[in-house]
Amino acid sequence: MLVVIIAEEVRTALREGRGVVALESTIISHGLPSDSSARVARQIEAAVRESGAVPATIAIVGGQVRIGLDDNALDQIATNGSVVKSSIRDLASVIVSGVLGATTVASTAYLAHRAGIQVFATGGLGGVHRGAGQSFDESADLTALAHTPVALVCAGVKSILDVSATLERLETLSVALVGYRSAKFPGFYIQDSGYAVPWVAQSATEIADTMVARNALGLEQALVVANPIPDGKEMPRELHKTTLAAALKSLQDNKITGKDVTPFLLGFFHEHTDGVSLQANIDLVVNNARLAGDIATAFPAALAGAMSDSFS
Repeated sequence: MLVVIIAEEVRTALREGRGVVALESTIISHGLPSDSSARVARQIEAAVRESGAVPATIAIVGGQVRIGLDDNALDQIATNGSVVKSSIRDLASVIVSGVLGATTVASTAYLAHRAGIQVFATGGLGGVHRGAGQSFDESADLTALAHTPVALVCAGVKSILDVSATLERLETLSVALVGYRSAKFPGFYIQDSGYAVPWVAQSATEIADTMVARNALGLEQALVVANPIPDGKEMPRELHKTTLAAALKSLQDNKITGKDVTPFLLGFFHEHTDGVSLQANIDLVVNNARLAGDIATAFPAALAGAMSDSFS
């Protein structure tokens, strides 16, 4: 039997029509060093609260889907070395086995939507991997977002991916893309990946209005909000370039494939940049959580305004 436990704070906010932001747990378990991940997870949740919204970190604990984690569950996800990275295809097996499962962008979006949460914050979106023409290695995030109508705030896609191919796939899948106060598509650690976004929004309210319009159209695809890492926080370009080249070579040398690719490359960056990439990772995900909180807070008013207009 499927058991979904929605934290009381989250349940109350949803019932009262207040802003809620879903947060993925793979950032905690696989994206950050375990000695700091619980602390950073609380920073991320605090950033959502500062915007007036309620955070809902999602994970699988003891065979149960948790929408909103208490301190004990969050610490387990952050520090237990056996946590399973769980995309949509893994959810049923993780639940039945009773192991700890950290949700990815794809599975978090899916579970958030089922719980009635419309805004989601992460670090970087998954995408098409380099060499996918031969390996067919593409993140499940892309196809999940093609069928999950959430607003996803991210710092673009990780620069370790094939950014151009990822943008092409988003277009093919009709996943909407809007930049936040920037026409440049960000590259995770850096503000500009070298590619542009088709639309730019200047405020959280404008994004909330876009969500309302998309919902009214009955569109099932996600709205991806590309939010560049803040000014002064991105990695130095030359350090990023040399580290990326070395990371990709190490990936090939070690024959890393599939869902192990991203954790390996993130770990390589953290290890070989003397903490620069780690701090950038923290800065960008906290920044995304804050914007997602602003959007979630603005959404109820945008929805109410649209309903009022329809009866005028």
